[in-house]
Amino acid sequence: MEHRSQKAHRVVGLFVALLALTPVGAAELTFQVRHDRPLSDHARVFKKKASEGVLTINDQGIGYQQVLPENKRKKASKKPPKLESVQFDYQDIQELWISPDKLVLVTYKDRKWFLGIDKEFEFLVPKGQTFEAAYTMLEDKLDRRFVAAMADTQANLLWELPVKLQGTIKGSEGTLQVGPDRIVYKTDQARQSRTWRYQDIENVSTSDHYQLTLTTYERAKTHYGSMKGFNFQLKRPLDEKRFEALWKRLNQDKGLQFLTSIEERNQTLK
Repeated sequence: MEHRSQKAHRVVGLFVALLALTPVGAAELTFQVRHDRPLSDHARVFKKKASEGVLTINDQGIGYQQVLPENKRKKASKKPPKLESVQFDYQDIQELWISPDKLVLVTYKDRKWFLGIDKEFEFLVPKGQTFEAAYTMLEDKLDRRFVAAMADTQANLLWELPVKLQGTIKGSEGTLQVGPDRIVYKTDQARQSRTWRYQDIENVSTSDHYQLTLTTYERAKTHYGSMKGFNFQLKRPLDEKRFEALWKRLNQDKGLQFLTSIEERNQTLK
């Protein structure tokens, strides 16, 4: 009969082989990752421990299999530990947040002792690797539950403006780019860039020519579970016609009636 330690080594070998053989652009992607998580539902929120393993992304969903580091495999041969393994179908993912180096998967499962806070899984790739291939695969797998914390390239750019994104403590500076099917905020600040498909945006508003707010379906940390607003200071004035065209494009699928100009709006109010 095969010993448990031999089985554990076979699992490790299988995932290493999958990682090496999976071709770029295949229907399944694998990444070596570090998984950060709370020690337990009884632990403090900020107290975490990490494990190493393989993250798998395919048409069915996302899975993680823990793998023992090389320096721990010999010790584990005497008493093999229970390796963590999870699998989520796309329908069971409440939000999937992805940046070049980090992927956060929010589930519908509650965390005990945390007043109904939903359970999260956080994965990071090693330095020098990215989740860019995962972004390409995942953007069509999820609807507004998908949060792209990276700047996508737009082939048919309509217009752009230099902006500052205001933050609770510290903001960032970059460029707001508007295209026919998405809006991109591009910045050098780590994990601050965004790519929003129009379906990811609930509303757009402005108070004057030098301010623009995008209300998105991304979960707000300050008000748990609610929509997140991105407030931009514009370094150049926003043309009125561009704003109205953008507002109309965002709302054209909501069954609303539109006024094409401020003059028409004022005439209606008389």
